[in-house]
Amino acid sequence: MLEDLRKPLVRQLAESDAPRHYWHMGDEDGRAWLFESVEGDGEHWAVRQVEVGADRAARRYWWRHLQDERGFLSDQALEIWELTEITQVAFEAVWEAAD
Repeated sequence: MLEDLRKPLVRQLAESDAPRHYWHMGDEDGRAWLFESVEGDGEHWAVRQVEVGADRAARRYWWRHLQDERGFLSDQALEIWELTEITQVAFEAVWEAAD
């Protein structure tokens, strides 16, 4: 597998002092996505993401684990008008519970 060229950019955003925002989105099939975003170029970019499947299995993605055979860290700016803002505490609770 080739090195993902996004890694240094995502790491730079993740390690920056920029303000963080936390988001949630779910679908009718019981799946959910949680994001930690940082603003860059006027858009929100995911630096950490949790995907929770309908089976309640949760997977984490961030600069050290950008993708696997089941999913990947969003590679597009987040469309925040489609998301619900949540607290950092809520995001961290799900992040810590994921594998």
